[in-house]
Amino acid sequence: MNCVKLGVLAGLLLGSLALPAQKSYKFRVQLTDKQSTTYSLDKPEEFLSERAVQRRVRQGIAVDSTDLPVCREYIEKLEACGARFLSASKWNNTVLMQAEDENMAGRFRQLSFVKEVKKVWTSPDSIPARDKDRKKQVRNKWNRTDDFYGAGAEQIRMHHGDSLHLAGFKGKGMQIAVIDAGFFNVDEIRFFRKMNLLGVRDFVNPASDIYEEHSHGLSVLSCMATNEPHVMVGTAPEAAYWLLRSEDNDTEQPVEEDNWAAAIEFADSVGVDVVNTSLGYYAFDDSTFNYRYRDLDGRTSLMALSAAHAADKGMLVVCSAGNSGAGTWKKITPPADAENVITVGAIDRKGMNATFSSLGYTADGRVKPDVMAVGLRSSVVGTDGGVSFANGTSFASPIFCGLATCLWQACPWLSVRQLIEVIHQSGDRAQYPDNIFGYVGCLEGLSSGPEIERQEINSPCNSWHYRWLN
Repeated sequence: MNCVKLGVLAGLLLGSLALPAQKSYKFRVQLTDKQSTTYSLDKPEEFLSERAVQRRVRQGIAVDSTDLPVCREYIEKLEACGARFLSASKWNNTVLMQAEDENMAGRFRQLSFVKEVKKVWTSPDSIPARDKDRKKQVRNKWNRTDDFYGAGAEQIRMHHGDSLHLAGFKGKGMQIAVIDAGFFNVDEIRFFRKMNLLGVRDFVNPASDIYEEHSHGLSVLSCMATNEPHVMVGTAPEAAYWLLRSEDNDTEQPVEEDNWAAAIEFADSVGVDVVNTSLGYYAFDDSTFNYRYRDLDGRTSLMALSAAHAADKGMLVVCSAGNSGAGTWKKITPPADAENVITVGAIDRKGMNATFSSLGYTADGRVKPDVMAVGLRSSVVGTDGGVSFANGTSFASPIFCGLATCLWQACPWLSVRQLIEVIHQSGDRAQYPDNIFGYVGCLEGLSSGPEIERQEINSPCNSWHYRWLN
């Protein structure tokens, strides 16, 4: 999706609601510390699931102060100013508060535990109504093919995903969180009846129906989760999925980074292994918030910081590079600049880069994108429940995300950083990565099978050596 604006929701929205009676504002409040926390690092089970703790243990990651929830005492004092608590980011030690007074920021700043306050959202004049007749769109009509993968055949085979699947690695036992704009009609579409759905959460509006919101997440999910032989099979058909909404298509404001931070921290807390996010932000309704190329350093945007934290917690984050390659911006969009994530650009089915695919490098000189996957005429599921086609790095990302998930299933001893290094070194451009294709225009290593030799070596940077077994 890689937003300035999603734009594609217009056909799904009818009419509008009445104007709000009063303006409303949301503020990101940066806190100074966690000294008043009631939680202890000695009892991580109070704020992390057993699965989340075990993921850390498996990768040798200690539970630290960033894992501790934001202090409840501080939230209560912010509420006492007349604001409403919405969400918090424990990794960034920020709180999202809503108020009807734009001057609330000044009151927040007077509190001793407040480091910084930023207005991140102003209520729109109107909100388009959701399509209440959405289910009538669903036809669930399929065309069967002779190929086992159906419509997904080319986008799997050109990345050698069939080698992983034939070896028995289809994502079973792995959990993937899809953070997106909505999952329109997923509850009605036959393709997803076999999907192992763990749950849904809406971090934009908890009262909304995630299946009435945008269709972008539907298409993204379909690249991985479909499992209908001879019709369409995704890249991780046996994985389990969390569907999380963070993108608000009604406006384009910095609060969506706060929503995303809350979503990925939730994913961490329940023990998710891999996150796909086909979202990115560099331009907003208020241009004073726009990012500049020098901001693509992995440390400026809240999303990039949160994505890097997720990697530190042992999750693999796979994100789309962006669709600005043919425009004036051209560059990747946050969180694609984050450290220790996989950023995916788009190629066609012949391996040629799509002109719209955003380019690297990061502002601090790191190679981006990391890899390429099919993003031109990607096979996806449409809102009617049939197979459709779509263009964008938004779809290249989940195609590759599913394959990376299956690879990690095959090699569970790898840490997230080791997994990324394996992916880099398996690419056809591993020795000479560039700002168009990154390390991987084609996964050469997977063509000879998913088995990886593990050897200890004496290295301060890397405790293991990997090579694809021929």
